[in-house]
Amino acid sequence: MAPGLASTAALLLAAILGSLCLVALSEDEELENLRFVRRAQDAPLVSRYNYIVIGGGTSGCPLAATLSEHSRVLLLERGGLAYRNMSNQQHFTDALADTSPASPAQRFISEDGVVNARARVLGGGSCLNAGFYTRASNDYVRAAGWDARLVNSSYRWVERALVFRPDVPPWQAALRDALLEAGVTPDNGFTFDHVTGTKIGGTIFDSSGQRHTAADFLRHARPGGLTVLLYATVSRILFRQQEGAPYPVAYGVVFADPLGVQHRVYLKDGGKNEVILSAGTLGSPQLLMLSGVGPQAHLEAHGIQVLVDQPMVGQGVADNPMNSVFIPSPVPVALSLVQVVGITRSGSFIEGVSGSEFGIPVSDGARRLARSFGLFSPQTGQLGTLPPKQRTPEALQRAAEAMRRLDRRAFRGGFILEKILGPVSSGHIALRSTDPRANPVVTFNYFQEKEDLDRCVHGIETIERVIQSQAFANFTYANASVESIFTDSANFPVNLLPRHANDSRTPEQYCKDTVMTIWHYHGGCQVGAVVDDDYRVFGVQRLRVIDSSTFKYSPGTNPQATVMMLGRYMGVKIQAERWRN
Repeated sequence: MAPGLASTAALLLAAILGSLCLVALSEDEELENLRFVRRAQDAPLVSRYNYIVIGGGTSGCPLAATLSEHSRVLLLERGGLAYRNMSNQQHFTDALADTSPASPAQRFISEDGVVNARARVLGGGSCLNAGFYTRASNDYVRAAGWDARLVNSSYRWVERALVFRPDVPPWQAALRDALLEAGVTPDNGFTFDHVTGTKIGGTIFDSSGQRHTAADFLRHARPGGLTVLLYATVSRILFRQQEGAPYPVAYGVVFADPLGVQHRVYLKDGGKNEVILSAGTLGSPQLLMLSGVGPQAHLEAHGIQVLVDQPMVGQGVADNPMNSVFIPSPVPVALSLVQVVGITRSGSFIEGVSGSEFGIPVSDGARRLARSFGLFSPQTGQLGTLPPKQRTPEALQRAAEAMRRLDRRAFRGGFILEKILGPVSSGHIALRSTDPRANPVVTFNYFQEKEDLDRCVHGIETIERVIQSQAFANFTYANASVESIFTDSANFPVNLLPRHANDSRTPEQYCKDTVMTIWHYHGGCQVGAVVDDDYRVFGVQRLRVIDSSTFKYSPGTNPQATVMMLGRYMGVKIQAERWRN
């Protein structure tokens, strides 16, 4: 194996998975083309709407667009538009390593020691993910109690707007064939469906490599029916006691613009007007608690007046653990994000991403800029070979300079990764402060349950068979053993957990040592615990939560298709309820 290839190139994985949004114009130019989108500071101090949707992300955008067909809707997004040069797969700027206040990816570190990020941009996680599109299984739909016919029509609505069939390059084709050789059968070809075996899924990147996001749905909104405010940070939902109502009634929200000015938005008169939280797994339970709906003792500890003692708010939060291995390639490898998935019978999902000399700037101007390698780069604090207290700015700068001197061959290859079904292990979210801009305290409890660890081990064993397969031989060094590849990958600085300097790691230890996120976290406002089957919040009225925080388990291999579908699905259902006699 060429020296130094594997031990550094894995720093690229999250940058690949964290590919960024579709925006070719500056924000000012884009706002000119989106007349219904404004900055929060340009909004009136007081306004009224039929629906107030909090969170312009993967579920909030299709939801707001659908509701606007017959109503006046306000969509409040705490971030802005994605910035210049974030449109194409070939232009990997490092949003996940951007820690500025305006970053589209707000970084947080869970109490488990895993670096993570939450979207802060119009379009939400669809602006930051690897673009893979696949539906939930039929069993998942049945367990959720959803109307299968409306689910299918909602998926099709999403797919017509922004889903494409990928062109599969040789590395991805080899991964597909290797999965089949490794026993992940049958070959299901190209399909959106979640079925056991190996398949090619959809993508939100078009044939020219341009990303499409949930924000695209807003272009289908009814003219005059939708207003979108950017940089609008909601601090609380307003409630009042209403005569004849058994529970407190939501009637508006308070948000701050970037200048700190407080604005109030009220629901118009009418019992069917609603506030809808679509702020995501972290944001929705956080805002419920900031508004007085949550565990009584926890709220009182932060000086928040308790409206409803709801101990399940923030509970059941889970993140599907991901583990990966970098496979150095003796030949150049074309850039590709997730296109192929192996859905095993043991509850693990195998995917891959690749890149040809990824991280090498494509222009002379870019070559003069410091390289950043995403969530694993020294610039993010992910210098896992040093104890946290030694990760000084000087140490990080030295590591970044060393990376710039690497041979380009260090960036040649790809990652094969596995994610587990579920997971069964879960944790919780708690307030860190009463500042709505601050990340809450998040604990996922990765691999707390043995069932999750067993699934990971099965996934690692499948990856081993893939690496050893004849189908993948062109993309592996002949003299590289599986053991050496996994040993190199085990030493990558992928999290803040202690290193185990042991060349004879068991698969179980590998799973625990190299755990990271695939950004599929969910829960905190689960159906049956915090919201009912129609996503109405228990104990209050005229308030719903519609996003991934309502999930008990992550849908399919990658959740974005189902989160988008849910926004459309519930938008249609809410409209039908509105006009039902």
